[in-house]
Amino acid sequence: MRVVIVGGGSLGYNLALSLIDKDYEVHLIEKSKTLCMQLANKLDAEVICGDGTEIEVLADAIKGKTDCFIAVTDRDQDNLVASQLAQKRFQIKKVITRANNPRNLEALRKLGIHNAVCSTELITKLIEQELNSAGGRLIASLNKGKAGICELQVLKDSKLVGKALKDVRLPKSSLIVSLLRDDELIIPQGETTFAPGDEVIAICTGESQKKLIKIFSECL
Repeated sequence: MRVVIVGGGSLGYNLALSLIDKDYEVHLIEKSKTLCMQLANKLDAEVICGDGTEIEVLADAIKGKTDCFIAVTDRDQDNLVASQLAQKRFQIKKVITRANNPRNLEALRKLGIHNAVCSTELITKLIEQELNSAGGRLIASLNKGKAGICELQVLKDSKLVGKALKDVRLPKSSLIVSLLRDDELIIPQGETTFAPGDEVIAICTGESQKKLIKIFSECL
């Protein structure tokens, strides 16, 4: 997996180290020349000296296919600009943005940055999370990243269509709390059946989340 990180501070550095240890190809952008020299000596990664909010600098780092883009500078405004450019200009599908101020999380998401997070642990989980055609995504972290609230969608050819909740073998440590169907909120009971297009909200641990996504992605 090829990852581009904007921001070489403590979070960016430790995140790069973690990803390199997992054999990811890491490219890091940092605008401080002094910090760039230090990072280049410490990391087995390409370190680009420049402003991650500038198109030319991003283009230098985003060459060919980039699987994930992460903006973790200490300025939420810079993270937003860099992330929007990555999404709209460079068409990167997985973009993760650091919100230094938790109050900015909702604003970032409303501006199209859905993976706006605050913790290093959650960022790592988001990178490793295998999202698929079921449309699964983590929308909130619980218990310091050990569990989360995820959103899934029932596909039109899913094995779940027409099946009652009580007949679905859910993984341990997971709970389906609501369905959204044609703008109607449904609190599911055992007899509630799934329909194509249902948007499902579930609470689950990290391991059960992967199993739950797999259940929703199985088609006829």
